[in-house]
Amino acid sequence: MFQEMIVVEGKDDTTAVRRAIGADTIETGGSAIGENVLRRIELAQERRGVIILTDPDAPGERIRKIVAERVPGAKHAFLTKDEARGSRGLGVEHASDEAIRRAIDRVRGPEGGVGELQEIEWSDLLDAGLIVHASSARRRERMGELLGIGYANGKQFHKRCLMFRITREEFVAALEQLEREGL
Repeated sequence: MFQEMIVVEGKDDTTAVRRAIGADTIETGGSAIGENVLRRIELAQERRGVIILTDPDAPGERIRKIVAERVPGAKHAFLTKDEARGSRGLGVEHASDEAIRRAIDRVRGPEGGVGELQEIEWSDLLDAGLIVHASSARRRERMGELLGIGYANGKQFHKRCLMFRITREEFVAALEQLEREGL
């Protein structure tokens, strides 16, 4: 049995997650998360741990932010937009079993990666062309994929680097891969 409970948006996401990894889920019912749902997520975090897996879109990010603020220590799993794209839209329910398993394998938590932590500075994002650059949005999207922290605007990307304790080694390795890909 899978230890952590997976926080998802709806019943179709639950079906996809159960099919892929057999985990228990808590459904938020969309971005209007009720107090009762938040209390259940807090209890799940205390008892088993929680992984947030929401759609890679604005409502999914809003849900992720609400849950993360309420439940410190929750872990995060991210699907790329390509992994979550289906013929009827974008969402966890459209992801393949393999994509969901990969997202869970790349889970990030507040404890972060391996290695000595040297915080990523705002100037690192500027030097890497992740902000104030003609291709910064695309570069951040790919860096988010490589680091397993999802897509975000510049300010949120920096916050995620700090929140998920991305090490300088991880950042540099992802940046080198980005450069090899010609982005």
